[in-house]
Amino acid sequence: MVPISSSRRPARLRPVAQTLGVGLAGLGVYAAVGHLGYLPHPPFQLVVLAAAAGLFALRRRWPGPVLLVLAALTGPVPAVGPVTAAAAYSVARRMARARPRARLLAAAGALVVVCATVTGPRLGPGSAAYGLAVGLVLAPAAVIVPGLVGTAQGQQGRLLRALRERGDAAERARRLADSEARIHERSRIAAEMHDLVGHRLSLVSLHAGGLELALEGTAPQLREEAVLVRRTTRDAMRELRQVLGVLGPLARDTGPDALTHATGTRADIEALVAQSRDGGIAVRLDWTGPDLDARPAPVRRAVHRVVREALTNVHRYAADAHVTVTVEHDTAVAPTDEAATAAADGARVRVTVRNGARPGPPAPVEEPGTGRGLTGLRERVELLGGTFEAAALPSGGFRVAAAVPAEPAGPGGGPAARRADDGPGTLTAAGPGAIGTDPTGTDPTAPEPAGPGPDGRRTAEVLTLGFGLAALSALMVIGIAFVYAAQPSGRSGPPPLPRIGMTYAEVAGYGVLDNAAVRAAATGHEPPRPAGTTGCVYPFNGATERHPGGLLIARYCFDAAQRLIAIDRFDVPSVRDATPWETP
Repeated sequence: MVPISSSRRPARLRPVAQTLGVGLAGLGVYAAVGHLGYLPHPPFQLVVLAAAAGLFALRRRWPGPVLLVLAALTGPVPAVGPVTAAAAYSVARRMARARPRARLLAAAGALVVVCATVTGPRLGPGSAAYGLAVGLVLAPAAVIVPGLVGTAQGQQGRLLRALRERGDAAERARRLADSEARIHERSRIAAEMHDLVGHRLSLVSLHAGGLELALEGTAPQLREEAVLVRRTTRDAMRELRQVLGVLGPLARDTGPDALTHATGTRADIEALVAQSRDGGIAVRLDWTGPDLDARPAPVRRAVHRVVREALTNVHRYAADAHVTVTVEHDTAVAPTDEAATAAADGARVRVTVRNGARPGPPAPVEEPGTGRGLTGLRERVELLGGTFEAAALPSGGFRVAAAVPAEPAGPGGGPAARRADDGPGTLTAAGPGAIGTDPTGTDPTAPEPAGPGPDGRRTAEVLTLGFGLAALSALMVIGIAFVYAAQPSGRSGPPPLPRIGMTYAEVAGYGVLDNAAVRAAATGHEPPRPAGTTGCVYPFNGATERHPGGLLIARYCFDAAQRLIAIDRFDVPSVRDATPWETP
């Protein structure tokens, strides 16, 4: 069982977080509308909101049907509006074709209006006309505006991806053209060197052969020198062909050092060890891990060169020493996700060639080396991103160790190197003057790295969308409140007046309450109370100014059962207040 990487956990939790976010936005609209008192059938609306949040999680699998169902639910249940807005934004952002997207958004907006109008008398404001008004408020906020924003975002993303792909294609074409130009130029150089130098060496070999025949009878003691010249010339011709094979394409490689599909594999290394055994060297091979046939050509060639150069040095300096060749190939799980891919990229191939000390005194070397072999190996390994060590051992032997990435990301590594190895086109080899690699050390087929701060951009985008959804939810609440507040209260004409026979509570319900100031004004000026009166009420709203010198006061009298038995209106004269500087 492959564990879930930490980089994939946020990707899997993101849909859950999005569903919870739109559900909380819907609950906010539900609570705000309920607080204003414009929420009919609260349990029903809460159940529908929960179902809508569940449908929102399926928007990527069935984008069109989910959006239409959510739009239909938004009409009778305005709390579903934020969920529908998020779904409209997501669906419009992912749809690339303009006409189907426009038709889908138009159908969803029409569904909101129609469903709000139909369900208005039972689940809405109370009439079809005001249900239509609610639908006209919700359709732009829940479908049209988020759909347009999602369309703009989707087109921008598709345009950026198209421009990026076009730039990558142009860059790959340029690098391919440069690589082809280098291949042709090096092939031309190889042909020129083969024709010129090879011709001269052929002439030298021909003259040496004639000189050998001429000296056979006249000067036999000099014949061996002529034979040596001819053999040296032949060896020079063979080595020249081997060197020229590096400059040309893979199909023109010649000699035992040519890069083939078997170079660096286990069979190839076993062949090198067998050749050393045939030369009298006691060599043992220890191979750990799978074969290298699936690794890029530069890796296999580096392994081959390290083993061959180390064994060559053993032949030259310690032919009678015991040698151990160790190859360790780290195994990695096949990449199934980003974490597994990173683990596969961390696999390495370790090569160690170690020889012991000579049992006797060191043998004299006829042709001392130049030291360039180990230097070339170090450059080859380090260009692949590996490490190289070559040093004498305290026991008197010598150790050569190299660690090469199994999938190098630098020049000559990765998928491009593998494709170069699969066909007889370009020879891709790591090292100075390698063919098929870009001079800048980049792989033209590698994916473009993400720009700086992708998490920051994602966070900014999430915050922007969250604020936008909150603003749309607030607009929905305000629009619903205006529609419900504008509907009539059900009463027409002037407010009803109290009637004889009503109880004190019913009269007080009409706003008829006793006022101490009016009672004081009526004292001494009111007519006699009716028989059976136990108390009277002098409301302020019953006293109006009739003329400059008096007030009209209303009196409501009740009996012992608190029943209204009389409504009297009478005038009370008013007293003109004197100005502050007047004296009475």
